[in-house]
Amino acid sequence: MATETLPGEQIEELRAIAGEHLFMHAQQTTTWRDAGLKIFTKGEGSWVTDIDGNRLLDAMGGLWYKAAGYGRKEIADAMYEQLMAIESAPAPGACISTVQLSGKVADLYHDKRARVFFVSGGSEAVETAVKMAKKYQQLTGKGMAFKVISRRYSYHGGTAMAVSLGRSPAADPMGPEMPGAVHVPNYYQYKKTHSEDPIENAVRSANEFELAIVHNGPDTVAAMIAEPVSAATGVQVPPKEYWQRLREIADKYDVVLIADEVITGFGRIGGWFGTDVMGVKPDITTVAKALTSGYAPLGAAIATAKIADAFIGDDSRTFKHLITFGGHPVAAAAGIKNLEIMEREDLPGASATMGKYLLERLETLYSHPIVGDVRGIGLLAAVELVSDRDTKAALPVSAALATKIPKKLYDKKIVSFRAGDVIAICPPLIITRDEVDFLVGALDETIGEVEAEMGV
Repeated sequence: MATETLPGEQIEELRAIAGEHLFMHAQQTTTWRDAGLKIFTKGEGSWVTDIDGNRLLDAMGGLWYKAAGYGRKEIADAMYEQLMAIESAPAPGACISTVQLSGKVADLYHDKRARVFFVSGGSEAVETAVKMAKKYQQLTGKGMAFKVISRRYSYHGGTAMAVSLGRSPAADPMGPEMPGAVHVPNYYQYKKTHSEDPIENAVRSANEFELAIVHNGPDTVAAMIAEPVSAATGVQVPPKEYWQRLREIADKYDVVLIADEVITGFGRIGGWFGTDVMGVKPDITTVAKALTSGYAPLGAAIATAKIADAFIGDDSRTFKHLITFGGHPVAAAAGIKNLEIMEREDLPGASATMGKYLLERLETLYSHPIVGDVRGIGLLAAVELVSDRDTKAALPVSAALATKIPKKLYDKKIVSFRAGDVIAICPPLIITRDEVDFLVGALDETIGEVEAEMGV
């Protein structure tokens, strides 16, 4: 239904229903209920229209996933055709679209003999990868390996096991945690923890994994997991040497290296996979979000042949893991068409090119005294605000940036999410130079307003 035909009474009714019955993800009910829930009715390209008729640039790409942009009729048509043919497969088998998508994903992956275990989303992909890594260790003679090492404050999903990995505050962690969850200090690009030299800082940060493996006993460690770029900790972009060191450590101690590419997979940082950009080959890769550009829920754990082949044999080697809607044929049809569009328009390449322009434009924000750092790779970037650029001291909580900045940006026709002292930027990969200019202009105005209110 077009926004202009929706009467005000119906808009209020929808907001009233939401206020009474809708449990929004990771949002305080009183905040959005009192302000009036933002309801969106249309999407086209990098833009969305809300129920009040406002047209806004989506600076978060949905939530890190809208690679091919909104309103792609080709994807909708592919989904419709699949629905009309057969909407789901009986338990013993699969549909053509699911089979074809597995081959397509493997073709894009570093190991062309990889197997793809489809799930419904990112949290399930991580759960699957960890379970797969533990079972692999059991099958290959490392039967006591159950521990998984992750980086503190990373976000790997909202389900009970995934929350144990990193214990990100954004995932609202609560005990008891998964037995064997081991946390090491995270990598920080801006507020360096080990050395002012970027490479030395990265390598020493990676070495925290080795210290944890040695301390816990290599025979007890099944896997280590990390994101190529940590979005939850403020879009921290490590040099290649960081991931190359992780690969060395995993090989040295026979530990499965899991790359969580739920955000970075499929073009986001300038390559089909973030680890391609980092020059590293993980053992298992988790993906979701941009696999369908958000047109349907779909995720996967991609296992190299080394991992997957260990599960072939008699029944004792079976990976007894089942997700009812994993690899749903309608979602798979969306994935196939989405990847076809991304290849045809070279969206990973566009991400690399437009990402450089975005970073150049964002660097003009250093004209504001409270802008401490601008960082990014591809179309995944962040602006970090500080009270003192020299000391990198954080702004006071009383500044209430997480409340002010998203509202100010929305008023300037920009959709953001959880923007506070770190403003994350993750637009669709189809964003244009003019749209980047519009986005940075809104950020410039917003930061200026915040400074004026703070008396800077």
